[in-house]
Formats: sequence, structure tokens, C-alpha cells
Amino acid sequence: MTVAAIEAVDVSRTYELDGVSVPALRGVSLTIAQGEYVAVIGPSGSGKSTLMHLLGGLDRPTGGRLVIGGRDVATLTAPELATLRNETIGFVFQAFHLLPRTSAVDNVALPLVYRGVGARQRRERAAAMLGRVGLGHRLTHRPNQLSGGEQQRVAIARALVTDPAVLLADEPTGNLDSATGEAVLELLERLNAESGVALVMVTHDPEVAVRARRRIAVRDGLIRSDTVHDRPLSGGDGRPETLDTAPSAEPRSASGSGPGHPSGGSGGATGATGRLPRTGGTGAQAAPGGAG
Repeated sequence: MTVAAIEAVDVSRTYELDGVSVPALRGVSLTIAQGEYVAVIGPSGSGKSTLMHLLGGLDRPTGGRLVIGGRDVATLTAPELATLRNETIGFVFQAFHLLPRTSAVDNVALPLVYRGVGARQRRERAAAMLGRVGLGHRLTHRPNQLSGGEQQRVAIARALVTDPAVLLADEPTGNLDSATGEAVLELLERLNAESGVALVMVTHDPEVAVRARRRIAVRDGLIRSDTVHDRPLSGGDGRPETLDTAPSAEPRSASGSGPGHPSGGSGGATGATGRLPRTGGTGAQAAPGGAG
């Protein structure tokens, strides 16, 4: 059986603020399959960013079970969790978080430093990844010499240079104009299809979310809906026109929740041709009121 990229079972996260317990997530269950394309959508304060931080191993749950790359995060020390993040997760944020005085190729190579990869190999791999995102001619440019769209492409290349199983993108087009944002979305979707890296995109924009094969709506710290469709039902622009509601409220299984793409690799794994099955949902139940 293929191991799920990420599995969360009844995960909760509560913060202590000035002696007051504030529940941000209140029992979330979901599975992210290898190679899946998922949008997590919800308004500000819904818990979607907290969920992304947990799925990316940036935080630990207060309750429930969270498994990333087959490893239960509760069993890991802080250094082990940091290593798991570096090996398994790539992050793309709304703010590009590039080092301002550092060239594009060295920004992309940075995660490989923590892998212990030698300087020459780091630069070779970073240059190759920049070529994949269309910036092979911008290797030595610093962020202030790049457009917003180019800076986001550098950030995407940096996220992918470690060959992660999952790419987490938090509002990746939020700082871009509509045309540039469209180009960035198309790039992310192409990389998802070609490399088999699971793409999980957090957004508040329904027009962005509807492009994904699976859409998870979060509100008040709970998953309110989890919808999937077999394939894009496209109009003239190639975007899906409808989404089929998942028929079950049961948790998605690792074996039945995604197309089964292979993990991304430096050589570019072949994209999967199977369709996403019409199964899935969440086991999230209503909980007593609390902050979202």
C-alpha cells in the first residue's frame, strides 16, 4: 500500500493567550495522497493557516495524530522534525522570503546547505531547478533585480530543489497581479502534473480553489466540506466548471484519496494518468464554540 504523504486524524491545536485557551483547530481529519492537488479555502481566522503549519511540520498538534511521510510527528525530537520538513515539505509563501543580498541561484540552493550537499552540487541543482521554472537566464540576479512573478518563481524553485513529497503554497498569488498570478498557478499545476509532487494550496480565493482537483473548506477550526472531481470539466479557459460533492463524511483513506503519483525526483517523474476517485471527505464534527 502506498504511504500517504500526510495524514491527520482528529488533529486539534489550541493556543494559550494571556491565560486564555483559544482553539484554532478543533478536530480535523484528512489524508493528502501522493501527487494530489488540493486547495484549502476559508476566510481569515478560519484555521486554514494553522492547518498548513501543522501539515508542514512547522507546529505540533495539541491533540490527535499527525503523520508526515510515514512518521508520527509526536515521536520526533525537534531536530528530527526539522530534518523531516527539509526532506519532505517544500514551502511557498505569499511573501517570497528571499534573501535580499543573495543571487537567485544561491537562494534556491539554501535548503541544500542543511542537507550537507557540497557547494558545486548545490549550485548545479539550483541552476537546473531555476531552468525548470523558466529562470535559467536569471541565475545571478538578486531579488531586487527581479519582478514579483520572477521572485515567486525563485521561491517555487527553492521549495522544489530538495525533491519534496509535498509542496505547501500559502496564498502564492496574493502579492501578484492577475496575469502574473495566473502564470504562477499554471507553473505550480504543471510541476504537480509532471513531477508528482503533492500540491496543497491555501487560499481565500474561490477562483483559485476551483482549479484544484480537491477543495477543502475550513471554518471555525473545522473542515466543513471536502469536494473532489474526476477531471477538469473545462470551458474555454481550461478551468473546471463544477465540483462534485464528496458523498461521504468519513475520513479519506490513504489508498483511495488520490491519483497515486510518484514522489517528485530530480529527474522529473512521469505524471500519473489515473483519475481521482469519487471518494473522500472528512470526519470533522461540530464542536463547542470557540475562536477560529
